[in-house]
Amino acid sequence: MVLFFTSTTVNPPAIIYMGRDKVENEELIKYAWPQDVWFHVDKLSSAHVYLRMSEEMSWDNIPEALLTDCAQLVKANSIEGNKKDNLTVIYTPADNLKKTGDMAVGQVSFHNDKKVKRVYVIKRENPIVNRLNKTKDERVVDHEQERVDRIKREGAIKRAAAAEKKKQDAELAKAREAEKAARSYDSLFNVEEDDNVPRKTGRELEEDFM
Repeated sequence: MVLFFTSTTVNPPAIIYMGRDKVENEELIKYAWPQDVWFHVDKLSSAHVYLRMSEEMSWDNIPEALLTDCAQLVKANSIEGNKKDNLTVIYTPADNLKKTGDMAVGQVSFHNDKKVKRVYVIKRENPIVNRLNKTKDERVVDHEQERVDRIKREGAIKRAAAAEKKKQDAELAKAREAEKAARSYDSLFNVEEDDNVPRKTGRELEEDFM
């Protein structure tokens, strides 16, 4: 089971989710989306909380209010961390999570430690936690099917974008060819006159064609 929460601190609202237990956490580590960001209480046991970012968002520039929502939700779902003040929550892109066969269930490390950021949490903010809990939606998720559907959607979007770019490139090439042809045509009828040569009269021009 996966628990979904909605943060209205941004527009459109952001989806935050986490596993119900450590077994589900393993599935989330495996199937998290590339645009997801993982949150966890530093050096303490806690839920694995994920933020699903919008296309306009980057993991290292998450809006402060949304970052606070995620950090508060992580703290509230840590048995030990929920009781403590002044703790640190770490977060990193989900694709930076590293899982090896010798690790315990739910345990992770990182491919790149430099891509791990920290947010300091002074204390639990009940209004924030209560607001998020009111949006909680618990669902069974077919992670593999969701992954397949996501890849199909992303592929369709990429193909549409590639087709549109190809169309624009063709239109641009056509416009450039037309412009080039127009310049070539104009040059045929744009012979510079020599000021030292006297201009012919209309009668003389007519005689040239007789």
